[in-house]
Amino acid sequence: MESPDTRLHLLTAQDSIASALVAQLRDMALQRDAHRYRANTEKLGRIAAYEISKSLAYKTIDVQTQLGIAQARVLAEVPVLVVVLRAGLPFYNGFLDMFPESENAFIGAYRKKPNDDLSFEIAMDYVAAPCLEGKTVLLIDPMLATGKSLVRSYEVLLAHGKPAKVVVATLIASGEGIGYVRSQMPDAEIYTFAIDAELNAHKYIVPGLGDAGDLSFGVKL
Repeated sequence: MESPDTRLHLLTAQDSIASALVAQLRDMALQRDAHRYRANTEKLGRIAAYEISKSLAYKTIDVQTQLGIAQARVLAEVPVLVVVLRAGLPFYNGFLDMFPESENAFIGAYRKKPNDDLSFEIAMDYVAAPCLEGKTVLLIDPMLATGKSLVRSYEVLLAHGKPAKVVVATLIASGEGIGYVRSQMPDAEIYTFAIDAELNAHKYIVPGLGDAGDLSFGVKL
């Protein structure tokens, strides 16, 4: 069923192959295979991009075939893809496959070393983005835990113009993270494959799947 919040879309609300792919991402026995993990994440990126494409604006064009003219519906404007590095790269690659003509933005955002009370600040040390004024922006980040890094990323992007529409795409979200994003970005659409109830003391999603960046590219120092 559709969430009561019509701007929140749970992509596994109806049974599909996506549910099996998410299960494989969570499975510790399969996570040892980084290639498989990245491939499954890319597949979910394509699925999410397809679902999000249904909400975008379209126009009608004429296409010349060998036998005549066919009318087709195509995107009126391709969205700008924004990926939060490094964990978001495999998920983003699936979107790029589906929106190959998109402009792209890249953000280096990560949690700083936790304070004694386990609170933390978001470091933002790299941003590369085109003009976003009046455009549709897809914010791609596989794990929506507290929502702080995603909201901070959006705030930094506003220096490049105010988008007409913002869509958040994630693999797994926490209820707390969704609530925070909703409070700070009330008009944003949120698409996710799973909503987990808990964050642990270190603000990681439970049951979640672990560190998406490490699972994709190896454990960092």
